[in-house]
Amino acid sequence: KRFREPKHERRPWRIWFLDTSKQAIGMLFIHFANVYLSDLTEEDPCSLYLINFLLDATLGMLLIYIGIRVVSSIVEWQQWESLRFGEYG
Repeated sequence: KRFREPKHERRPWRIWFLDTSKQAIGMLFIHFANVYLSDLTEEDPCSLYLINFLLDATLGMLLIYIGIRVVSSIVEWQQWESLRFGEYG
């Protein structure tokens, strides 16, 4: 995916790795949570994955959005330059 970005806008390797590693860790967590829950509930792991995905894509995104807005407001109010979202230095 990194090579699909325009060359003049391409992120450095370090920043690209930081962005993609968060996604990979989240996917691993969901996978192991589904395996664990399917053993506990005797449910099909695929149906649990669908439920987890739908909850993550709706409620999870809403909570993340609200959290980022609250933290961004606090960072702006306190003028903490090093804690601005998306700015890695």
